[in-house]
Amino acid sequence: MFTVYLVDDDVRVLKALSRLLRANGYESRSFTDPRAFLDSHDPEVPGCAVLDLSMPGLDGITLQQALSVAGRQLPIVFLTGQADVPASVQAMKAGAIDFLIKPVNQNDLLEALHRAEEVDGRDRRAQAELAAINARIATLTPREREVLTQVVAGRLNKQIAGDLGTVEKTIKVHRGRMMEKLGVRTVADLVRLAQKAGVSSGTTP
Repeated sequence: MFTVYLVDDDVRVLKALSRLLRANGYESRSFTDPRAFLDSHDPEVPGCAVLDLSMPGLDGITLQQALSVAGRQLPIVFLTGQADVPASVQAMKAGAIDFLIKPVNQNDLLEALHRAEEVDGRDRRAQAELAAINARIATLTPREREVLTQVVAGRLNKQIAGDLGTVEKTIKVHRGRMMEKLGVRTVADLVRLAQKAGVSSGTTP
């Protein structure tokens, strides 16, 4: 279930937004204290946050930064009582989905939430793919990992053998096993997989 976290120090705003979301099939959780939201937020739960820009103690931009520092990839929609161009530019550069003016237009908010749901789904699929790639890389032996970085660097079997102090036939065996474990058949596929995992020439995955 996709959950919308509402964070605003105005209880009336929270109630109005909760009713709107419930009427449109969204599950929501409301917080008047941004720190309470930070403490209770579970990044494993699909969702997004609708944050008030101006809150006492911890404003929306600071809360966005705190989520980023904590490594929580959460789509954010900002609400503000007045136009604040510098803040909106800062928020959007940091990855915010939208920056809406109160009283918020219902259609604008629902459209922003739809985009947030798409972004969250895409990010979670990418994270799952990366986790699967890293799990496959973890099955490689130390020598297979060395061969991986060499192949990604564009080295030929003969060159890799010379660098590693062995014979070409042995490198072919390591290379075949490495590609089988990683589930790739071509060097192009191997390079794309390595790029997704952040593996480059001269690095140890």
